[in-house]
Amino acid sequence: MKKKVALVTGGLSSEAQISYKSAKTVMNALDKNVYDVYLIDIHPTGWWYENIVGEEVAVNKADFSIEEGGEKITFDVALMCIHGTPGEDGKLQGYFDMIGLPYTSCDTATSALTFNKRYTVAVAGFGGVHVAKSLHLFAEVPTSPAQILAHLKLPVFVKPNNGGSSLGISKVNTEAELAPALEKAFKEDTQVLVEEFISGREFTIGVFKSKGILTVLPITEIQTENEFFDFEAKYQGKSKEITPAQISDTMLADLTSAAKKVYATLNCRGVVRIDFIYDESASKAYMLEVNTVPGQSEASVIPQQVKAMGWNLTDFYATIVEDAISKNN
Repeated sequence: MKKKVALVTGGLSSEAQISYKSAKTVMNALDKNVYDVYLIDIHPTGWWYENIVGEEVAVNKADFSIEEGGEKITFDVALMCIHGTPGEDGKLQGYFDMIGLPYTSCDTATSALTFNKRYTVAVAGFGGVHVAKSLHLFAEVPTSPAQILAHLKLPVFVKPNNGGSSLGISKVNTEAELAPALEKAFKEDTQVLVEEFISGREFTIGVFKSKGILTVLPITEIQTENEFFDFEAKYQGKSKEITPAQISDTMLADLTSAAKKVYATLNCRGVVRIDFIYDESASKAYMLEVNTVPGQSEASVIPQQVKAMGWNLTDFYATIVEDAISKNN
């Protein structure tokens, strides 16, 4: 009997546009001979499923069920494709835990922690992972550029503390640029992270665990025409992603070790993507952030890394789904 998969997409943030692209890739890759896949769209008007005749049917939030042709359908697993709230920040994970539905992402605590960039680097740093020096700012506590620069050296990155897809992020090279960058970041979030710039090569690494075995996917180096890997670089063709990265054995070992350490320290589950800057002068991998529901669109890194490993996406997603189901059995 085929397992029923709720492919959860959409979301309540500006990252929803990426979520729909990810869901399309995953939907196309899932083996329909093995799984019955139902696209569940969570957006500001509600939680919806589009049935076979094109009608939007509300999801029953009591047990996350839907009706199709007069039949009640419940799911074996939720495959998470929401970037941003409520699918990447722990909210949906907590709900699924309450109703006993397995899901493919990190648990509630890890999702909530890693959605907050400052808390992520603080916990990772406490666990022995190299991280940049940073300040955590709040909208209700005004902080002047002079106060910030009393603690941090230019250049710095200013970024919304929650969320991903590099929205609202700026690189600041002079004190005069700091106030506009803070204003831009605070439009995306009520908390902002200001982080010292680390010179080095930028890498992003997919890591997943299945049957207790941790696998580090082939590493991708990010090279961008822009000053840094912002939204435009990430999604509008302004960057070059080299998979596998052309790096020395030492760098490969350092980055692989750092990725495994982050995954373990933050108690991750399923597939995550971890961003690093590698400072070659110090031979150190600095963790930037962790994405617990990484993009799966055609332009995204994880599908590239899976293919570079010699695996196909159908087998990869089946592994992620089956591992999530087995954890609840």
